[in-house]
Amino acid sequence: MLTERSARIVAAHKLLRRSRRAEAGEFLAEGAPAVTEAVARAADHPGEVLELYLTEAAGARHTGLVRQAYAAGITVTQVTDRAAAALTDAVSPQGIVVRCALPRNSATDLLATGPRLLAVLVRTSDPGNTGTVIRLADAAGADGVVVAGDAADPWNPKAIRACAGSIFHLPVVQAPDPAALVGELSRAGLSVLASSGHADVELDAAGRDGILDLPTAWLFGSEAHGLPPEIIGLADEAIRVPIYGRAESLNLAGAAAVCLYASAAAHRRVG
Repeated sequence: MLTERSARIVAAHKLLRRSRRAEAGEFLAEGAPAVTEAVARAADHPGEVLELYLTEAAGARHTGLVRQAYAAGITVTQVTDRAAAALTDAVSPQGIVVRCALPRNSATDLLATGPRLLAVLVRTSDPGNTGTVIRLADAAGADGVVVAGDAADPWNPKAIRACAGSIFHLPVVQAPDPAALVGELSRAGLSVLASSGHADVELDAAGRDGILDLPTAWLFGSEAHGLPPEIIGLADEAIRVPIYGRAESLNLAGAAAVCLYASAAAHRRVG
């Protein structure tokens, strides 16, 4: 049984830092929802999940999951409660963590698959919101998520918890230059729509006009400032979610949910 002082635990603990994740090419996913989805994916994608750490109590609660991990060829390691706590920044650790290889796919790789619906986060800063949008994109049937520019790391532990395992369901890639990415999206045949609270075109009108019927990449901006004007200017259309009540605006996750589901519904209607 490994303790918090064990070399392997000390090395894995460092993956809580973004710089170390990038250097090692690995990340941690903590909690039963994320671990369950990671292990399920490992059955068909060997080598992506490297090790499962769990306490004695967690092992007793998740015997079926442990058997699946062994069957998928994942190294299973029992750890102390303090060692498990060292592998997460959660206030209440669940005692079950996986160490996974970071995906190496690029936006170019994702676009080569012919996606019909993408969520693009441009310079967003809150990892919790990033994880929530990944979960929303998964629920709406989107084909992937792109995190563009200087943005929150989608493999941050908070983002991993917020996405509740969805990061193992659909491609999540990063793109360093949002402006260059918009050009790449357009060349791939996607309609690029910018979500903006100041746009003239309302989402309802976009749906009536058939704009949402097209293969679409939705751009969503930072929580505090929204999309930069220069990025909105590169989009095919800027779209505003109408506010019917007295709320000043929607937050990032709320706007993303409305926009992604509107596109998903339009795509289902047109086939």
